[in-house]
Amino acid sequence: MTPRSVILGCSGIRLTDDERAFFRDADPLGFILFARNIETPEQARQLTDDLRSSVGRAEAPVLIDQEGGRVARLKPPHWRKAPPARLLGELYERDPERGLEATRLNSRLLAADVASIGCDVDCLPVLDIAFPETHAVIGDRAYTAVPESVAALGRAAAEGLLAEGVMPVIKHIPGHGRATVDSHHSLPRVDASREVLERADFLPFKLLSDLPWAMTAHVLYSAIDAVAALTISARGVQEIVRGYIGFDGFLLSDDLSMQALGGGLGERAARALEAGCDIALHCNGQSKEMQAVVAVVGSMSSAASRRFEAGRHYLARHRAPLGTTDLADARKNLSSLLPEWG
Repeated sequence: MTPRSVILGCSGIRLTDDERAFFRDADPLGFILFARNIETPEQARQLTDDLRSSVGRAEAPVLIDQEGGRVARLKPPHWRKAPPARLLGELYERDPERGLEATRLNSRLLAADVASIGCDVDCLPVLDIAFPETHAVIGDRAYTAVPESVAALGRAAAEGLLAEGVMPVIKHIPGHGRATVDSHHSLPRVDASREVLERADFLPFKLLSDLPWAMTAHVLYSAIDAVAALTISARGVQEIVRGYIGFDGFLLSDDLSMQALGGGLGERAARALEAGCDIALHCNGQSKEMQAVVAVVGSMSSAASRRFEAGRHYLARHRAPLGTTDLADARKNLSSLLPEWG
């Protein structure tokens, strides 16, 4: 059977009996972990195993946001503290070659950490541009203010993840940097012209449109759609993401439990899929919300299944041969480029 076109979170560090039964019947494509789900390496690995077991698919993707800096679900003392994107961008501005190498090494180490607990998708790199008005919810998660530099660093980050067998996710397509409010709480509105957006915000995504997975921005761009956020805008997804940017990969909505979209959870999920997202992403693990989403979400479309499988092939082609990574050397080399961050 084709899995349902949704990725879900869970409530805590262990699956409850009710969650096991719900996931078995709902058959989501995969799952996403947050800090609330992480306690120890052994516990986290058991949880990912149990999530996959609940749907009877050992290959079900398990996602995590392990960017470094403020956005890290895996934290000391069990896992390495990684630098924020802005620090890597600052190194790149001083020395592009060293900045790219540090970014690539850092991502290989991030990938090793997430893979150690069974996660195979890391929601990284952030391709949002750092503008003077950029809200703190993005803040130092953005590499730089230069679109071409953001693309170069994002490419290096994706390469590091892919080399270790972890799927990257470019986000937040087509660009969250101009948002001046936090989309977790309200809907950002961006009134820049399409010409300005194409020249800056959209450019990193266009340059990395060959990458296999992307996540949408819950942002309303008035030059594209005057009434709907990109995630639920058919014009935004089809004309901008699929059309102008040229992204034909696997497209996830950003978290539907964020408050930017308004309406009920079922309505949000239905509108995201109708707009052209391949997958509805719901993260908070709250049972009633998940039930509302699952009630309106059917099996993955043939186009979504094709894009998902294409992503698997892409990952296989770009993964480094097994046994070629020396993590101790990677940490040492990163420390030589960014002292205290190896």
